Amino acid sequence: MRLLGMGVMALTLFAVSAEARVVALHVERREAVLNGKAFGNAGAYEKLVGKVEFALAPKAAINKNIVDLGLAPRNAKGEAGFTADFYMLKPVDPAKGNGRLFDEIGNRGGKAMLITFQKAKGSRDPQTADEYGDGALMNQGYTLLWMGWQWDVPNGQMRMDMPIATQNGKKITGLVRGNFIPNDKSPAQSLADRNHFAYPVDDPNSPDNVMTVRDRPADKPQVIPRAKWHFVGDASVSLDGGFEMGRIYDVVYRARDPRVLGTGLAGTRDLVSFIKHDRTAANPMPGIRYAYGWGVSQSGRYLRQFLYEGFNEDEQGRPVFDGVIDEVGGAGRGSFNYRFGQASRDAEQFFNVFYPVDMFPFTDGVETDPVLGKTDSLMASAEARHVRPKLFHTFSNSEYFNRGGSLIHTDVTGTRDIEPPADSRIYFVSSGPHAFGPFPPVQAEGAAGLNNPVNRNPVTRALLKDLDQWVVNGTPPPPNRIPHISDGTLVATEKAGWPAIPGVHFPVPYLKTYRLDFGPLWNKGIVVNEPPKVGQVYVGLVPAVDANGNSRAGIRLPAIEVPVGTYGGWNFRDPAIGSGDQLFGEMGSFHPFARTKAERTASGDSRLSVEERYASREEYRAKADAVAKQLVQDRFLLPEDAGEPVEQALALYDWSVQRK
Repeated sequence: MRLLGMGVMALTLFAVSAEARVVALHVERREAVLNGKAFGNAGAYEKLVGKVEFALAPKAAINKNIVDLGLAPRNAKGEAGFTADFYMLKPVDPAKGNGRLFDEIGNRGGKAMLITFQKAKGSRDPQTADEYGDGALMNQGYTLLWMGWQWDVPNGQMRMDMPIATQNGKKITGLVRGNFIPNDKSPAQSLADRNHFAYPVDDPNSPDNVMTVRDRPADKPQVIPRAKWHFVGDASVSLDGGFEMGRIYDVVYRARDPRVLGTGLAGTRDLVSFIKHDRTAANPMPGIRYAYGWGVSQSGRYLRQFLYEGFNEDEQGRPVFDGVIDEVGGAGRGSFNYRFGQASRDAEQFFNVFYPVDMFPFTDGVETDPVLGKTDSLMASAEARHVRPKLFHTFSNSEYFNRGGSLIHTDVTGTRDIEPPADSRIYFVSSGPHAFGPFPPVQAEGAAGLNNPVNRNPVTRALLKDLDQWVVNGTPPPPNRIPHISDGTLVATEKAGWPAIPGVHFPVPYLKTYRLDFGPLWNKGIVVNEPPKVGQVYVGLVPAVDANGNSRAGIRLPAIEVPVGTYGGWNFRDPAIGSGDQLFGEMGSFHPFARTKAERTASGDSRLSVEERYASREEYRAKADAVAKQLVQDRFLLPEDAGEPVEQALALYDWSVQRK
């Protein structure tokens, strides 16, 4: 096969297998990676970029859970067709690969795999050595895959051209809700989430269009007179006199043209299965024996939905993913397979209020909701169909405050622990942030405190190796590392043991997860109640903290075990943008210790100062080294990565003693 250094080569690989729902791979670019550089025993790699073409039979039993698939346009064979962007990095010689496919479910159309696993500089289309990083996965022979699975992501991101559902060719309308909490004085606010595309307004004058405002999620919404607010095109709204910062606004409007969102789940199922099993010339990477899925935050929730709704089984009854890592997805799922769903929406303590995210069940094992009268589990379908993958859930501190995290390992009343099943593990990276901030620590605009810079990527890299050894060799991974009710490390937030930190108010608020009623057609994927009716609360708990304010349980990296401050997965809103007693998204926080005992005493800080803890930089480094060494032994760090969290902890120590 001839490689083009940076050229373009159009090629269509047609799937000829009768079972294939991948119709064709349209390769628009085929390029040598780094001019043919050899990566370990895998040799040279190539990049394939293009479109994957799908076709789904609406009446097939395997597709029965795809909402509105029967209302999608059909081809001559009666199938619903659609395409998606795909991006692949693979050994030029498939025989030199390690037989493993690693599929990143891109967060909102992005790519993070090379950043996390190869320490690379971020890029949508890597070209340089820095953008490929240290080549760790490629040196091992992994085939790396990305596919667009959303229709509404901003331009430049990987996307899927999902079909639009119609009733015999006539438009379908329904209720959509835009929810926003202004952080500035912008005259217009988007109806969609995070710069995504919104469903178009069907009729600006519809009596169904309503705007409300309230101060807290549980407050009764106040209707804003229709004459005072206005649609700005199809994507935004404005309000006479402007929006008030820190208040919760909802705009319910009648929209048109729902996308068949479940094709995003089916596309992952079918593309991974095709690469894993197809033996024709249409498959650019034959020889794959194992497939692993990895998703972070939104895409971690996507993987939870994928497993819950039975998409880990292909048309031949075979498992799709052999192993899955759900990173910081929390206890919920998301808007990935219902009419007019908004896949970007999550549910946080003070952001994206009352979307269908944290819905029962939460645990991998069987649990019961006594209020709803239901018994279920996240893995019920996979278990019943014998397609259960090995499964890792990883949490930062943030998921316990912003994403209902405790519900994944307690009962819904918050009174007893529920240990995950034998084929699941849950790992809590103690006091870590959802998304780590920069170093030196900075105060992000809109936040009350410094951002948390503690980086969990070294742990994630070790966990991939643990997962691979579990799947391939049957080597059990490390035991769960989570806080527990039984030993007092998982508690109500007011009982967490917060220290006295000048200027920080405790207890930290947390997401209250309510039972939501979206109406009588919800079981068919159609929302009738928008906003939903709000029922009783599921009881959430948070990790207890030590005298330093850091979580007692979990995987404690050197910066946490040998601290120079309090690290949290939470950060309060700056009072200047309103609601200063609420959390600022999923941003983490860092509250440094005082440098000296005199400073600590003068400020009323209950935490020992840096000078009271560490006699010298050398002593500090020795303690951090000992923590990293233990984490290597526990298989939460790779030996080659052991120095990375030590250097970060040491940099924080230097910063803390030098700051003014």
